[in-house]
Amino acid sequence: MKLLSRKATCNTHGQDSSYFLGWEEYEKHPYDEVQNPSGIIQMGLAENQLSFDLLESWLANNQDAASFKRDGESIFRELALFQDYHGLPAFKNALVEFMAEIRENKVSFDPKKLVLSAGATSANEMLIFCLAEPGEAFLLPTPYYPGFDRDLKWRTGVEIVPIQCTSSNGFQITESALEEAYQQAQKLNLKVKGVLVTNPSNPLGTTLSRRELNLLVNFITAKGIHLISDEIYSGTVFSSPGFVSIMEVLKERNCRNTEVWNRVHIVYSLSKDLGLPGFRVGAIYSNDDTVVAAATKMSSFGLVSSQTQYLLSAMLSDKIFTKNYISENQKRLKQRHEMLISGLKTAGIGCLKSNAGLFCWVDMRHLLSSKTFEAEMELWKKIVYDVGLNISPGSSCHCTEPGWFRVCFANMTEDTLNLAIQRIKFFVDSITTNNNQSHHKSNKNSRRKSITKWVFRLSFDGREPDER
Repeated sequence: MKLLSRKATCNTHGQDSSYFLGWEEYEKHPYDEVQNPSGIIQMGLAENQLSFDLLESWLANNQDAASFKRDGESIFRELALFQDYHGLPAFKNALVEFMAEIRENKVSFDPKKLVLSAGATSANEMLIFCLAEPGEAFLLPTPYYPGFDRDLKWRTGVEIVPIQCTSSNGFQITESALEEAYQQAQKLNLKVKGVLVTNPSNPLGTTLSRRELNLLVNFITAKGIHLISDEIYSGTVFSSPGFVSIMEVLKERNCRNTEVWNRVHIVYSLSKDLGLPGFRVGAIYSNDDTVVAAATKMSSFGLVSSQTQYLLSAMLSDKIFTKNYISENQKRLKQRHEMLISGLKTAGIGCLKSNAGLFCWVDMRHLLSSKTFEAEMELWKKIVYDVGLNISPGSSCHCTEPGWFRVCFANMTEDTLNLAIQRIKFFVDSITTNNNQSHHKSNKNSRRKSITKWVFRLSFDGREPDER
């Protein structure tokens, strides 16, 4: 008799992905400037540590909020007692205003349509539970965040069908790619319930164009399906073109009071834009009242603590702080992005042109021993074990082309990033040197063999040598 459920014993979590395996290797041998200078540098973690000083400065100047006080009086007991899972009104109001501010107030959000969750992971899963049945499917453009194989599929039983995007157009979504994915789902007898995109993209670090967003709205309208726009990197856009939210496109198209208005949903989080992944603050925004009601009930399994909500409601309500933070954080991200790009360039490595995110989509196709995913894994293992850098291979993101890697740049100090660049440059130089030596040796051996054969033929004066 089985004592455990299939869920507990199955291997569909995705933990065996190279994305997670790289983390495991890092944890065994983490880099530390003093304690372990030869350790593995973590470049597989999309975490924003560039603006902690701004957050810490605000906390130092706002002791009441940090100490759970209101007008100098402790409200610890009030926050420690049970709170309704709808969330604190003050926090939900502050959060929707922050979301609007990031989008330059081109769109506004109704706090009544917002559902809080313990991070974007929980938000995405709750939405899938609300929109699809086990065995139904969502279409996702490749490459996509490796964690979606866990977040969207593991507990929900929903399938992912890839929308195959390629480097030929910068991995942009096309009408033909959408239709091919839809047809592929039908061949697999999977009912398509929607499309999920990340905007800005993880792992590409690019924003979706208006053309792509309109294409997506046209597609879901024609098919009668949902669209989830995961916009957790919306505040990280550091250069043009600027960020365009799906809500802005719906507004431009006058979609309010239409069916498609209720079939578009947004996922948001403070993990990337504010650099607070440990606070576990995520949210769903939907115009569908039934989705909001169902997701609110589900949120009781992953609430945001009252203490966290109270602290962040005070922080996000400080408009002087948020304005400065958004601007300064984007400036720092741009500088760090340029530092990685220029460093890789000196090593002869290029990147996809990007304008957002905490990472670059790095092109190492020229370093592969062959144009295969086996060669990609071979290169990845060398970079992890020999070079000491944990980066994410494109195959873990379901990229259709071997040789692409996601490399994060915002989760470390400038000195650590410089060291990482030095390591990769030394590695590429060593490959080039070895290849040149092999080529020189090969040419030398080839010349020697040619001379030997010529002398050999001459000595036999045209006669065949004895096979003995």
